[in-house]
Amino acid sequence: MPAILTFLGTSGSVPSLDRGMPSFALNWAGEVFLFDAGEGVQRQMMRYKVGYGSVSHVFISHLHLDHFIGLYGFIETLRLANAKKLSIHAPRGFEKLLINKWDFLEVNEISEGEILRGNDYSISAFKVKHGGRAFGFVFKEKDRIKFDEKKANSLGIKGRLFSEIEKNGEVFVNGRKILLSEVSWVRPGRKIVYTGDTSEDESIVQHSKDADVLIHEATFLEDHREEAEERMHSTAASAGKIASKAGVKTLVLTHISPRYHFSEEQKFLKEAQEHFNGNVIVARDGMVLEV
Repeated sequence: MPAILTFLGTSGSVPSLDRGMPSFALNWAGEVFLFDAGEGVQRQMMRYKVGYGSVSHVFISHLHLDHFIGLYGFIETLRLANAKKLSIHAPRGFEKLLINKWDFLEVNEISEGEILRGNDYSISAFKVKHGGRAFGFVFKEKDRIKFDEKKANSLGIKGRLFSEIEKNGEVFVNGRKILLSEVSWVRPGRKIVYTGDTSEDESIVQHSKDADVLIHEATFLEDHREEAEERMHSTAASAGKIASKAGVKTLVLTHISPRYHFSEEQKFLKEAQEHFNGNVIVARDGMVLEV
């Protein structure tokens, strides 16, 4: 079962003809999590076939308008459709910005640490350097126990004994104790990290360690590093450095300044790849990535 990422908006600060405002959807077994909701997010969801009704949780990285103003229209659409529930996870102060607090809305103030847990996943938040209360997010699938069935069967483990050994860590067969570690291994769960808006921040490394995908903002190229630092944003090179130190598999660059055209994407790739040997992608609106 893949995690499906749909990038709805990949521009930074203001839209361009090519890129919408920041947002992406993560589809996990039919449940959709929306990360940020910039201007026009509803239209982007329609265009790229992300169903409104499948969105159960929205995560807002920080309270700059370009990252949440699209929520107002989305909430109204859900109200008109008699939505049952929408949970919004946002930094302190967001609830005061709601025009109406409808009964189907649940607003949760986020802080560092775990903010949501499902049967086989968790979502946590971590602070980033973008002034005020700004957060990144980590989606982590639960690690899975995988059995070596051939070996287990040869030791007499069959049927309900699989459940027993997984629950207790051991099982007795014909008087012999067999440990779970003898007949299984752990398959690490998938890990997807989103930085939101941030300047170059070494603390992101620990939160992104061994991630399958790191979605890192890259507003500028290196020739605008000074501007990036002043505005508390990152360059493609900065993102590459973080990805390399964290040992991630794939780096996705997003939040691209509208001053850059698609024809300049190779510059972003080149600058990131000077520091990171893994897979690098410059996100575009409508891009779908399976993890």
